[in-house]
Amino acid sequence: MSSETVPYVQESEFDDVLTQEKVVVVDFTATWCGPCRLISPLMDQLAEAYKGRVKVVKIDVDNNKPIFKKFGLRSIPAVLIFQDGKLAETIVGVSPYEQFTAAVDKLL
Repeated sequence: MSSETVPYVQESEFDDVLTQEKVVVVDFTATWCGPCRLISPLMDQLAEAYKGRVKVVKIDVDNNKPIFKKFGLRSIPAVLIFQDGKLAETIVGVSPYEQFTAAVDKLL
């Protein structure tokens, strides 16, 4: 699977992305982060499984530090799940796929 399944967004696009779908999953990641690479295929899987119902995007924390700090994040990987533009769930660290699907299912 290519990384095109889950597009990268910039801070300037972030607010627009939150309004596009009822539920948005945001993966805060970095190219140098080993644990982030473990989460990446799970995000691709999530994007495929919930296609048309949930938007999944990534944010490179190195290029978007202000937004990373805005949510009080201190470590990555961090997956934030938004519902109707509001933060509904935060999952920090490497977590099983089921944790992500359970969080998303609660909001759908």
